[in-house]
Amino acid sequence: MIEKKYEIELFQNLSNTLKDEINRYAKLIKFKKNEYIFDSDDATRHFYIFLSGRVKVYQMNLDNLKEQTIFMLGIGDMFDTITLLDGKLHEAITEILEDGEALKLPIEKVREWIETNPAFNRIFFPYVASQMRKVEELASELSLYNTHERLIHLILKNLKPGKFEAKTLLQNLSRSEIASLIGTIRHVVDRHINELKDDDIIETKRKNIIVKDIQKLLKKLKN
Repeated sequence: MIEKKYEIELFQNLSNTLKDEINRYAKLIKFKKNEYIFDSDDATRHFYIFLSGRVKVYQMNLDNLKEQTIFMLGIGDMFDTITLLDGKLHEAITEILEDGEALKLPIEKVREWIETNPAFNRIFFPYVASQMRKVEELASELSLYNTHERLIHLILKNLKPGKFEAKTLLQNLSRSEIASLIGTIRHVVDRHINELKDDDIIETKRKNIIVKDIQKLLKKLKN
């Protein structure tokens, strides 16, 4: 299942033994945009490794309906590491933004690998550390920077390597989705993007953001 078709970075250094173990217990599932399958209750029984697609994990204030995206999961990401590690229900909301595929594994088998399989731990714990770092960065962004600065940081962090197109995370995201990534609302993001366009720093094509002048964008951040 993972030897040829799914040459994602996460699997590149796996031993054949661990690949065989994953193939033995994993079920390949396909998911569609706007389906509701990665819920909190299911995460107490199953663990997922994403092979394609994009899934948003977020929290919502039910009083004002304001959203805050915690993670945007894509190729090589895992769900749900929190429930996997502490065994408790994780009250988070998920939304499928893009069709994709994932490996579905029994959560108890994954816990067994954590306890007994050093090869699995060599891919699992660095991943958990990277997710913890993202949460730390999100907390810092929300506390220390205004919405304009947070938007610029988001664009810069997601520039495609070697190009000035912010496609890694932001590709085809609506303004509302971008707003939930930086803890604000759509009309604020609209205003900031229009300001950057008016200053000839970025342009937008469909739902993609392209940086025309990265030096001016960095100068905006400093100012």
